[in-house]
Amino acid sequence: MRIELRRLGVAVLAAVAVLADTGAAAGGAVAAGEQVPVTAPPAGSDAWNRQLFGGQAPPDPADASPASVAAFFARLTPVERQLLTARYPLVVGNLDGAPPALRYRANALALAAERSAARRTAADPARPAAERSAAADRAAVCDRLLRPGRRILAFDPRGRGLVAEVYGDLASARRVSVLVPGADTDLGRFDREPAPGQDAAHSAAGMGRALHAEQRRLAPDVRTAVVAWAGYTTPVGLGPDTATDRLARAGAPRLRRLLAGLAATAPDAGVPSLFCHSYGSVVCGAAAPGIRAGRRTADDPAGVTDMVVFGSPGMGVDHARQLGDGVRLWAARDATDWIGDVPYVEIAGIGHGADPTGPAFGARVVSAAGAAGHTGYLSPGTASLHNFAAIALGRYGDVR
Repeated sequence: MRIELRRLGVAVLAAVAVLADTGAAAGGAVAAGEQVPVTAPPAGSDAWNRQLFGGQAPPDPADASPASVAAFFARLTPVERQLLTARYPLVVGNLDGAPPALRYRANALALAAERSAARRTAADPARPAAERSAAADRAAVCDRLLRPGRRILAFDPRGRGLVAEVYGDLASARRVSVLVPGADTDLGRFDREPAPGQDAAHSAAGMGRALHAEQRRLAPDVRTAVVAWAGYTTPVGLGPDTATDRLARAGAPRLRRLLAGLAATAPDAGVPSLFCHSYGSVVCGAAAPGIRAGRRTADDPAGVTDMVVFGSPGMGVDHARQLGDGVRLWAARDATDWIGDVPYVEIAGIGHGADPTGPAFGARVVSAAGAAGHTGYLSPGTASLHNFAAIALGRYGDVR
């Protein structure tokens, strides 16, 4: 018994060390403290809640259902919608259930305001040099997200910044996919330039674009959309957050609200598919029991969410059936991904449980041939990119 306890202790320490390396592998800092998750409603919510629209109180951003949000906006005139967007851009831009076109407009306004504020800080000689440099970096990030044609579905400047972007047209999509990225993803790293020798599909935005492009290549006649969702506070660098599910638990309700919002505003798309990378698979595991079977359509007769985890350190469960009846689970890991060296254990809140690609876990394991490293799963020409797009399209017979 003492020997077994000693082995468990070694496994826990190894899990902490290897899981903490998630940050370093993704370009994080050498060491980092615990992150404070963004969970409260965005700035402007208090003023929004004090208003009356048509004699009625608006949906509270803190707890209103996306369906009630959609119904509220449906009652407004086009002029009223635009006025609210201009007055409360951070509220409208982050309100699941609001029309996507309004959210794109609101977030463009919020990004422009953040860029202006950052530029003022960067130009202020009274500010410390480090603060001015950080402000210049943020202004540059905002400028990039404001380029014509970008559809920013969510933007929140608090903390390290949260952001989500749409590729394709949500309004007409018949198939919608949501990409949930892992550690070290935030506003500044969402659409980072690839490292020398890398293709562009290694950032959250790059993965989203690659998945959408592959879907269009495989099925040019099917209207699709992909949401790259960096809408939760991720772990950073070497710290305890990568080895626990604390941030995943904080992010899971936000992910479920996003899915409910998509159901309310893109009703023709059926049930979205989820693609969960690295620590993002911990978030998806935490959210899964709350995902219910959705509306069945001709394109999706099962009415369940396809959930694909790749480069996963675990999902916080020992078997796929613990994720609930609302998901169909798929898993992939390439042979060169260092995440395979993680001890797949969970002891006293440390570690994330069993290996989703293990034969006893219950996921449908798909090939990741051609992928390299921890972030190469959506690189052009990889089996994983092909398989993920086929799953998103519901073409299960093409999955290998």
